[in-house]
Amino acid sequence: MLKRDRVRRDGMELGRMGIMGGVSVCSVFAAGILTLHAGNVDAQAYPSRPVRLMVPFPAGGGSDTMGRVVGAKLGERLGQQFVVENRPGAGGSIGADAVAKAAPDGYTLLLGSTSEIVQYPNVNPKIPYNPQRDFAPISLVGNVPLLLVAHPSLPVKSVKDLIALAKSRPGEINFSSAGNGSTTHLAVELLILTTGIKMTHVPYKGSPPAVADLVAGNVQVGIPTMPAALPFVKAGRLKALGVSTAKRAAVLPDVPTLQQAGVKGYDNALWTGILAPSGAPPAVLSRLHAEIVKVVELPDVREALARQGAEPASSTPRQFAAYIEAELAKWAKVVKQANIRID
Repeated sequence: MLKRDRVRRDGMELGRMGIMGGVSVCSVFAAGILTLHAGNVDAQAYPSRPVRLMVPFPAGGGSDTMGRVVGAKLGERLGQQFVVENRPGAGGSIGADAVAKAAPDGYTLLLGSTSEIVQYPNVNPKIPYNPQRDFAPISLVGNVPLLLVAHPSLPVKSVKDLIALAKSRPGEINFSSAGNGSTTHLAVELLILTTGIKMTHVPYKGSPPAVADLVAGNVQVGIPTMPAALPFVKAGRLKALGVSTAKRAAVLPDVPTLQQAGVKGYDNALWTGILAPSGAPPAVLSRLHAEIVKVVELPDVREALARQGAEPASSTPRQFAAYIEAELAKWAKVVKQANIRID
């Protein structure tokens, strides 16, 4: 009963933070997190050798940049190098699986994200890892807004215009994504389900070609990540209609959020956080958590992330676990209603 009361209180606390409230933490997460400060491992001796930080996406992308910025600072503070290893493929699940199977000693960490932790597991039930059972969440690191954009040739100036046009021409407007079941695909499916419009999905093999064809006018609409879309918006080659998150993006203060534009309840970010393999020493996780929280508050880190369109974030391990559980449930509904599957 005591554990259940603690979990309930944390769910309420999480809601006040504006992350996600009213959720219960699954028993697997709770069991590990409630003992975070327990254990007999000497955290002061950690790390005694380089730490591998797995980024399950290609070098040069937003996740890679975030991993290198945060990893470098963690290395400075902890006195050992945090080596970023890129292992892309299958929506980030290849890299995530490698971490899930790594020794739970704190020397292999995952820079996890919305994609491989909560979305890909819903579209592909055959993935070889369980995002709740196989990882110990440590802290959120940042949130990257997505941006609803349209090609300049499309006769719309606002989200309201797009919804009206899509309803008058059901299925005639094409939208691009980084692939079936990708974050950018599900972002548009959430918009479609929320507004009742119909558009036609054109999947690509990754974000660069999806955005390139959108800029070329071969498709008319998309919801890419802020870093992918921002240069083309500033150059006038794409029209920014709405920001996916609940608050406006600092880099585009004049662009309303989708909620402000009338899409009730739409709140969607590509979040990023650091996780360890389940079973990692609690004292080591505790030390990592303390340092991550300090790192994301450093002015130069905040500035570096802001240049990518990202907003720094942090959380307790329990809050992160509850957020993951709520996100899994949220995207399960979207995937089911949109009938999306990757087998």
